[in-house]
Amino acid sequence: MSLNVADDINLAARLARWARLQPERIAVRFESDAISYGELDRRVDSLAAGLAAAGVRAGEFVCVLFETSIDYVATWLALTRLGAVEAPINTGFRGPGLAHALRLTGATRLLVDHTLAAEAWAVLPDVPGVREVFVRGGPSSAPAGASARAHAFEDLLRGGAPPSPAEVRPGDTTMLLFTSGSTGPSKACSIPNRYVLRQPEIFCQELRVGCTDTLYAPFPLFHADGAIFTVAAALAAGATAALAPRFSVRGFWDDCRRHEATHFDFMGATLAMLFKQPPGPRDREHGLRIGWGVPSPPWSEAFEERFGVELLEVYGLSDAGIVLYNRPGAEKRPGSCGRPAAPFDLRLQDANGDDVPVGEVGELVIRPREPHLVLNGYHGDAAATADAFRDLWFHTGDLMRRDTDDYFYFVGRLKDVIRRRGENISAFDVEQALLTHPDVLEVAAYGVPSELTEEDLMVAVRPRTGVSLDPRDVVDWAAGRLASHMVPRYVRLCPELPRTETEKVAKHLLKALGVTPDTHDFDPRAARPAPQPETRPNAD
Repeated sequence: MSLNVADDINLAARLARWARLQPERIAVRFESDAISYGELDRRVDSLAAGLAAAGVRAGEFVCVLFETSIDYVATWLALTRLGAVEAPINTGFRGPGLAHALRLTGATRLLVDHTLAAEAWAVLPDVPGVREVFVRGGPSSAPAGASARAHAFEDLLRGGAPPSPAEVRPGDTTMLLFTSGSTGPSKACSIPNRYVLRQPEIFCQELRVGCTDTLYAPFPLFHADGAIFTVAAALAAGATAALAPRFSVRGFWDDCRRHEATHFDFMGATLAMLFKQPPGPRDREHGLRIGWGVPSPPWSEAFEERFGVELLEVYGLSDAGIVLYNRPGAEKRPGSCGRPAAPFDLRLQDANGDDVPVGEVGELVIRPREPHLVLNGYHGDAAATADAFRDLWFHTGDLMRRDTDDYFYFVGRLKDVIRRRGENISAFDVEQALLTHPDVLEVAAYGVPSELTEEDLMVAVRPRTGVSLDPRDVVDWAAGRLASHMVPRYVRLCPELPRTETEKVAKHLLKALGVTPDTHDFDPRAARPAPQPETRPNAD
């Protein structure tokens, strides 16, 4: 059973349709809570009525600063029902970064969890446009001197007559998605209504998601993976979305068993953290069939064999959704992030905008064959929008190559290429090689200024729990697997790497630190540093 995008004017209408067809089917699970399609539809109606009574109107931007919860899902859908624009704010934003995000949206209303309210109130003097704050799950009084009025979020749930569904066009902005900020400041992607409907349909077709499936994501709802490709994807198929507050190595498999998950989302080092735990008798005791995400590690076949689940690398970004897929049961190419989804034209171009030959590296550019499948632009940033859409193609900033069968291979980001002594180094290639070391849990490669101009290569390495890793072993491992110019000069062992809220390494923060006092320098001209004390990172 599936729905056609043409039948639904927005995501809330899609929920209402499923609520009529299968009211008892579980729509969303979160920890020990679950809500059916019928119950969720009623809660959305109640919240939409409360928000409308509070003055929220179609086209208005409303900021949401919530931790993952069923209320978060209901709030998003209620705003959609009103035709308002949800602006979900990264819960990791603090101080000036949080103030900038709130100002950028132009919203006058903020919905916030009580656990995050203090951070919000602290910056609101610098965001005079926010005039009303709805606090969920705790005290709702405003601090002394605050210009914004405080209300209890729970008051919005007291019902009333649900408003008539708003008239929404396919190209109307329905939400803002902030980019991950893993290589620099976040931008706010203006997401059209049809993106939120059609992208999940494509996802379900490509990964064979049906109404009996459960999609598990331990990533937040202010990110596309949790919102678009888990919650909205479940709504596209009439399936179940199972959410977790965050990724946990210790809790992952128990979560998947409890929720009877069939698909899960991986990102960054999450697979490595799972794979490098000691094998156990329950490794195959689950109902998972498919893990999807990026990147697929070089030992993915060993992961599949151990856990009995198929790993499918895809390629996507908040700005344009998922455009490349490896398909279940189909031929997979080692290291490839798949072939194009049918509604997209993809090209690889050089710096002059010319197509590169097969096998050569170029920047991936995207043009949808259907309207409103990628962002409308970057909200409040006309210059970035014009640059991204130059020559009428969306420029991803990602470098790839493709083979004769149209499989694409990720090489690195334009902003993540290290220039060392006349050679270009892909940080991604260095990281993938070092991740094959049995004692390396995760690694980040980046450039630091060199006294010889250009850059030198530095890696920050998080060792596996309970091991003592010699930095020299890292260099020797690289030397046996990479070209000489790709062997790092600097190695820094770290108990943790700085992260974004979606488990990506915040590499720009490491670059800003540069060569720290605890960094080991393996320049032949430099004395070998003394080994550092053993580090014992937290595996959770």
